[in-house]
Amino acid sequence: MPWIKKELCTGCRICVDECSVGAISMEGNVAFIKEEECIRCGVCHNLCQENAVRHDGERIPQEVQSNLDWAEKLLTHEYYVNDKIKQKQLIERLQRFFTKNKNVAEKTIEQLGILKNTEYAEQNMT
Repeated sequence: MPWIKKELCTGCRICVDECSVGAISMEGNVAFIKEEECIRCGVCHNLCQENAVRHDGERIPQEVQSNLDWAEKLLTHEYYVNDKIKQKQLIERLQRFFTKNKNVAEKTIEQLGILKNTEYAEQNMT
């Protein structure tokens, strides 16, 4: 999912004007991509002369930290605070939760590879 690095956006509006689905708008003087409307065409990446449109892979460290912050917040809840057994059980549940998300992502990637090679994809890519 593309995103806008606010510090690099000059507010030129080129991406807003050229987005074929209207998924980019201005918030003040900075462009903003509405995730639910973005079709991931990549056009905005090529348009931005300031490289303010960024790839989501850059956000992995921040997303990992956000997940860890969430886990730490849960661990500080009064239900867990003074109970090491409950804390350990929570961590194990969170590990299963993220493992499930990883498995879903891996299976989705696999199925997208299959979809890419289907008759549908071949018909619509020509």
